[in-house]
Amino acid sequence: MKKLTVFKSMVVSGLLFFQSCNYLDVVPDNAPTIDNAFTMRSEAIKYLATCYSYLPNDGEPTINPAFMAGDEFWLDYPTRSINGTNWNIARGNQSVTDPYVNYWDGHIINNVRERSMFNAIRDCNIFLENIQNPEKVRDMTQDERTTWEGEVLFLKAYYHFMLMRHYGPIPIMDVNVPVTAPIEETQVKRQPIDQVVDYIVKVLDEAASKLPSAVQSPVTDLGHITKPIALGIKAKVLLYAASPLFNGNTDYATFKNVDGTLFFNQSFQAEKWRKAAQAAKEAIAACEELGMNLYEFPTPVRPLSNTTMIQMSIRNAVTEKWNREIIWGNSNSRTWQLQYSSMAHIDPNNAGNNSVNGTLAPTIKIIEQFYTKNGVPMDEDKTLDFSNKNQLRAGTHEERFNNIENYRTARLHFDRENRFYANVGFDGGVWYMENSPSQTDENTWTTQLRLGLFGSGVSVPITTYYPKKLVNWKFAFKDGNSSHIEEYPWPMLRLADLYLMYAEALNESEGPTADVFLYLDKIRKRAGLEGVKESWAKYAFNSAKPTTKEGLRAIIQRERNIEMSFEGSRFWDLRRWKLAAQELNKNITGWDRNQDKDHPELFYQEQTFYQQRFVAPRDYFWPIKESDLLVNPNLVQNPGW
Repeated sequence: MKKLTVFKSMVVSGLLFFQSCNYLDVVPDNAPTIDNAFTMRSEAIKYLATCYSYLPNDGEPTINPAFMAGDEFWLDYPTRSINGTNWNIARGNQSVTDPYVNYWDGHIINNVRERSMFNAIRDCNIFLENIQNPEKVRDMTQDERTTWEGEVLFLKAYYHFMLMRHYGPIPIMDVNVPVTAPIEETQVKRQPIDQVVDYIVKVLDEAASKLPSAVQSPVTDLGHITKPIALGIKAKVLLYAASPLFNGNTDYATFKNVDGTLFFNQSFQAEKWRKAAQAAKEAIAACEELGMNLYEFPTPVRPLSNTTMIQMSIRNAVTEKWNREIIWGNSNSRTWQLQYSSMAHIDPNNAGNNSVNGTLAPTIKIIEQFYTKNGVPMDEDKTLDFSNKNQLRAGTHEERFNNIENYRTARLHFDRENRFYANVGFDGGVWYMENSPSQTDENTWTTQLRLGLFGSGVSVPITTYYPKKLVNWKFAFKDGNSSHIEEYPWPMLRLADLYLMYAEALNESEGPTADVFLYLDKIRKRAGLEGVKESWAKYAFNSAKPTTKEGLRAIIQRERNIEMSFEGSRFWDLRRWKLAAQELNKNITGWDRNQDKDHPELFYQEQTFYQQRFVAPRDYFWPIKESDLLVNPNLVQNPGW
């Protein structure tokens, strides 16, 4: 009889515990067993839910390190209205004794233990071992058995990918080490990164072959894994494998296993980019065969300006539940805290309503990354001058859908692309919502944040900016110091992300081909911009930039930072591009929120809140907890830790 026991990451961290605690072999006669869990469908589905339960709550800013551990957001110190534990990583306080966001062993956030990904993989292996046995769960159909197997194969691969993204080389846990195995068998080794990638891709391919193209019952099954999800994540894994951090990274020339095996191949392999492009194109085809497309906001009963319609398409691509752009929505991941921490006080009648408290503050460097209205970076636009970004001017009538008419705000907030206005809430900006007081985008909600104005009734974020993009447009302040927050499943993968992955991989493998521009321009068109080549030819100092692989690489990286802003992409992209040491050693800045409404010239004085420190190559990967290395002498610590 197999025992159904609870244990902590036996494979890599709890070895001494199991060696010394023989009493765990004693199980009462009425104890639940693995065999019982797979006697019938109604029990097996509970174990399927267990395998899903390890999916990270990536829409929770206090849990997902991509929100607080990088440079997109900053917080007040000490933090207010939000748990800032993971912010310690951004502040350079990661530790080998008790690492933050420890997916190797599990970690505690908000008094809840996030379980180890090795425990997740172990449960997936148990499920697969049993569901693949035709003598188990005999009351389910073969089609359903195959689908469940595909779902858990995907989860097993994804949990390996999460570990790889955090730690680089990891042990491959294809089968479980028995609880009764000798201690030597449990002391597993990390595997070279190319072997890890090959293994993850192999499992994803097997999963895709067993998965349906779409869920059979949208009412009950949304959030379950499908073939397009498996193909999309395969493309992402291969994109990481092709990127500079993993592909011929000479920073790790001496990083070896205990047996002397190099963890990182020291020769750049262009073929990896070709594989990533091919995988992305296959995933795109699978999505488009199902009729998926970039989200467009439906025409409302009361007409809106073209400007607002474009911006609502950008915003709702993330926050509209299960829309046609979402390839994978994580129904485990609720977005209440995310919206609570992102919403501005836009309603003058509820200026003191503290049922929400926006604390996630986009930094000025992120504000500056968005294009001008001409679709090129501010410092590359030959027709617009942004050299004096804090110069004041008032919004005009023609600008009223983006800027408050006759309200003085910074030069930085004018003449920007629609994704800036869709993504960012700023002093002097317009914030259209479903409950607009005019029921249109004329005379709608606005953000007025200087002291003495209604938007400062509850303290504004430290930089004075809000991530508007993350708030569902059905949010509403209510009487009685309360509010309505429309939650949405966190988008783990959407079609725009896949288009950008394909464009990046294709440019790296073939250079500026027609397909690269085709998929970049699809995204730009949705944002109301001309194509890349047209915009650079008309407006940029260096009109030839898109014609070279290197120039187009910079454009694609900028395009990705813009389109995927505030979604947790930049944190990982900077790492895989090996640009984190460049970007995460800059100052964190914002405006001076302590200035009153009568002195905008003082409000718009740039303040430095922190000098970030990123140590390369150390900080590209998480440390393995020191105690794990003592337990397992076959484990090698990541360089620098």
